[in-house]
Amino acid sequence: MSAAETIDLFSPDLLRMRVVEWQAPGPAAKAAAAMSGMEAMCAIRDGRLPPPPMARLIGFRMSLVEPELIVMELDPHESLENTIGLLHGATAAALLDTAMGCAISTVLPAGQTSVTLDLKLAYLRPLSVRSGTITAEGKVIKLGRQTSYAEGFIRDGKGNLAVHGTATFSMIGTAPKPI
Repeated sequence: MSAAETIDLFSPDLLRMRVVEWQAPGPAAKAAAAMSGMEAMCAIRDGRLPPPPMARLIGFRMSLVEPELIVMELDPHESLENTIGLLHGATAAALLDTAMGCAISTVLPAGQTSVTLDLKLAYLRPLSVRSGTITAEGKVIKLGRQTSYAEGFIRDGKGNLAVHGTATFSMIGTAPKPI
């Protein structure tokens, strides 16, 4: 008899529940549109603008905002695990996409934004709830008028590199000055 046959996998004792609350994104997006990207990122970090609903869903937060650099943090929880007990790869993808996109935002004027065109990730080591606080760092590589590029790194609680990523972003709105 297998372990799955001896344990009731649908037992109420194994049931978990997580309630997620978020602010409607429309009013926050409207408020952010009047700010430079740096002002908006600082406002999210400092709690003056609500974080995006995805950040609340996954549970990550912005911890560092500098020109061309963003750091996000996540205390991993089992609701992000897959069936083999590791954090689902989409968790890292969401973290890095957000960190890299926000890094680009830090150097954009009000009315300018970007959207992800592509996201490439290399998973170097698995992450789990035992990984400690996970950090995701996004850095601007090149800011352009039509396309911009960023690089990202996810590290576990001990500082070990777990995921490396690159992304291309399409620029929307007023064109920035190339750096």
